[in-house]
Amino acid sequence: MLSPKRTKFRKQHRGRMRGVASKGNTIAFGQFALQAQDCGWVTARQIEASRRAMTRYIKRGGQIWIRIFPDKPVTMRPAETRMGSGKGNPEFWVAVVKPGRILFEMGGEDITEEIAKEAMRLAQYKLPVKTKFISNDKNLENSSQENSKNSKKSQEEVKQ
Repeated sequence: MLSPKRTKFRKQHRGRMRGVASKGNTIAFGQFALQAQDCGWVTARQIEASRRAMTRYIKRGGQIWIRIFPDKPVTMRPAETRMGSGKGNPEFWVAVVKPGRILFEMGGEDITEEIAKEAMRLAQYKLPVKTKFISNDKNLENSSQENSKNSKKSQEEVKQ
């Protein structure tokens, strides 16, 4: 499971999750991705379970990139402990996820959109946040269609 090798401080405040993701919100490595639609904490165990589900489905054919890292410690007090006596010890690690954040990416020659969609569907069952499957190919197709429209217009203008 993922966890930091070392941190400057052992314990952190819980914080609050407001706004949308300003970084990590575009596809950078693969052709297909799983994007978060709401905010939440994703634990290291959930990330690993999602990764295993995807890897098992694609039969180690393509490549998977994990775009989130659990770097926030969550502390817990022992059961049936009286109030006071300070903060508990770190129990597990979470990644803070905001809407728009890319969680996983997938790519490779062997990976088609159907395979990627099914693998991401299996992975999203393991996650506590709502997610959406996005594809880089659609963005390329839309931009290429717009470019072809613009080039047709410019060719027509040249003819006149």
